[in-house]
Amino acid sequence: MDGNAAPRGRSLHRFANPGRFMRLSGAVLPWVAMLGIAVSAVGLVWGLGFAPRDWQQGDTVRIMYVHVPAAWMAMGGYLGLAIASFTSLVWRHPLADIAATSIAPVGAVFTAICLITGSLWGKPMWGTWWVWDARLTSVLVLFFLYLGHIALTSAFDEPERAARPAAILALIGAVNLPIIKFSVDWWNTLHQPASVTRFDAPAVHVDILWPLLIAGLGFLFAFAAIVLLRMRTTILERRARALMLARAAEARAPEAVPA
Repeated sequence: MDGNAAPRGRSLHRFANPGRFMRLSGAVLPWVAMLGIAVSAVGLVWGLGFAPRDWQQGDTVRIMYVHVPAAWMAMGGYLGLAIASFTSLVWRHPLADIAATSIAPVGAVFTAICLITGSLWGKPMWGTWWVWDARLTSVLVLFFLYLGHIALTSAFDEPERAARPAAILALIGAVNLPIIKFSVDWWNTLHQPASVTRFDAPAVHVDILWPLLIAGLGFLFAFAAIVLLRMRTTILERRARALMLARAAEARAPEAVPA
């Protein structure tokens, strides 16, 4: 066994201390939230109002400035959910299951935005709101995985009991991430191939690429801010719940009888 495993575990738990997290996140959260609002606004205003029209898609291409960043957050959020779940299972981090529980609803919302905006784009481009395309179907599966995680964590009265089965579900569902990414390469699909995250060079003109990347960065800050806020709220709720249970136990305890 690795002799450094125990020190590493203690170090990880030190950084995952709820009290330390509340202090650090309290200082960081306002800045992350402001960056999320400001950077998203710059990217969306630039993309929706000033970026050039596409020579094939016309103004319909502007849906991309919401759709693509939402898709990035949907996949990135689930990757974060899987990492938090793995950390919870292996190292029993005090904050890992709270992080996973906080990420899932936010990721589900961004995945829903991705699916809705994709349908809005598909109607004028493909002539239909939905096709059982490999990319679309795998993203829909991702949405259901998020919902499954949310339902599982809500099925137990005590959140701690739901942590392990929810973490296992999240790790199993992570298999879907490479399917989403490479579905346009592995199967014959209506969805256009990767044009930004390519190994050679983006196939998007810089006048379109820059506002898209800025919007994506803004969405990332916004995602992080919402997750931090949810984590802080969950910690406070658990503290309040523990305090109420302790007071209830004290109230039920028999009064001391004088000798």
